[in-house]
Amino acid sequence: AACVAAWLMIGSVLARADDLNVARKLYLDGQQTEALDQVNAYLNSNPADAQARFLKGLILTKQNRQADAIQVYQSMIEDFPELPEPYNNLAVLYAAQGRYESATDSLEMAIRARPGYATAHENLGDVRARMASQSYERAAQLDSGNASARAKLAVLQGMFAKGEMPGPRPSENAGTSPAR
Repeated sequence: AACVAAWLMIGSVLARADDLNVARKLYLDGQQTEALDQVNAYLNSNPADAQARFLKGLILTKQNRQADAIQVYQSMIEDFPELPEPYNNLAVLYAAQGRYESATDSLEMAIRARPGYATAHENLGDVRARMASQSYERAAQLDSGNASARAKLAVLQGMFAKGEMPGPRPSENAGTSPAR
């Protein structure tokens, strides 16, 4: 009887993992509505699953439901403050809204959670470069003769225009970035 119970439990765990894998595959295949349905069904019986909640945030972002994705990541941060990926993806959403201070704060928290998290470091550089660009632009507006501000602004604008600095990029997997 104990063996049968153990096999049933293992089968249940594997079935749940399969459900999440199906949702992940649907997401990767661009079937966002179906992926969201699948992940929501999975979360009904596994509400504390960080991977599933993170996937839900990714799906909502792909569906251009940024406010909902922000709520998912904020909730994850409350429940899993040790995971840097929700902070990173929250920062990406903030940066897309032009909320660079909030993005900076989130990225700094991601780095505190995992100092070796390269994506967060790169994204922090991108956000700070965007903030610098805004400052140089304002300086040039206030002082039209400020050649230094104009030159610095031109360098940054050139980087943005060439796609060398596309802006912060999201993490695709929660809890899978390199360890410290």
